[in-house]
Amino acid sequence: MRVILLGTAAGGGCPQWNCACALCTSGLPPRLQDCVAVSADGAGWYLLNCSPDIRAQILGTPALRAGPGPRETPLRGVLLTDAELDHSLGLLMLREATGLPVWAPPAVRHALSPLRRVLTGWTWPSTVDIPGLRVEVLPVSDKRPKYVSSGAAGPWVVAYRIEDPATGGVLVYAPCLKSWPPGFDAFVDGASLVLLDGTFHAPDEMAGVGGPDQLAMGHLPITASLPRIAGRRWAYTHLNNTNPVLDPASPEHAAVHAAGALLPADGTEFSL
Repeated sequence: MRVILLGTAAGGGCPQWNCACALCTSGLPPRLQDCVAVSADGAGWYLLNCSPDIRAQILGTPALRAGPGPRETPLRGVLLTDAELDHSLGLLMLREATGLPVWAPPAVRHALSPLRRVLTGWTWPSTVDIPGLRVEVLPVSDKRPKYVSSGAAGPWVVAYRIEDPATGGVLVYAPCLKSWPPGFDAFVDGASLVLLDGTFHAPDEMAGVGGPDQLAMGHLPITASLPRIAGRRWAYTHLNNTNPVLDPASPEHAAVHAAGALLPADGTEFSL
């Protein structure tokens, strides 16, 4: 199984267009919004979430570019973890495609009904199917997006466990964790790579830019998850532009690496 990190930042990316915080003005390498591509054979690819940056992410990734025919594409489908706009708006950038399947929990499909009406000819299957790979789904949160005032009951957020039976490689993708949910330890057991919610480093991080509490935003801070993963070669993704781990010279960055975890850049590829 091939895994390509198309983007590793939280909503808005880094630098964020409306932010002049120290990190956004530091000149650090930019990060696009979180999105992952997976493939069993290197020919057909599936997206885990679909960020608003998806056009640039596809064009910047040779394995995802169109061809060899004039309208052929290696994209085969999309798996959404939730209905947040930074994880789903990219679907509109792919609206020229015909017949792409998009899997999402029922509550997410309900929330995205207006978007679904635009994507004519697309399918929204009730079961996840990636040929050559086994997919398991774990509900992890009932946190609704801000734009949803009511509607279907959760779960609103899920994590994916994707296994390659041919190699035994296992990817777990969990970019949004409000807590360490029941069953998560068993879900990640034996995983070759876990892409874990690293949105914020500390629970009061957004106070510096006038933002709300991190837990209310549905993200477990790294200070709460790092002790649980010490010694495991897991990777943090979905990094917010305020997160000090983005700076390689910061003590927070050093602490993550000292615990054995990774902070991979956009474009990083894994073979599992």
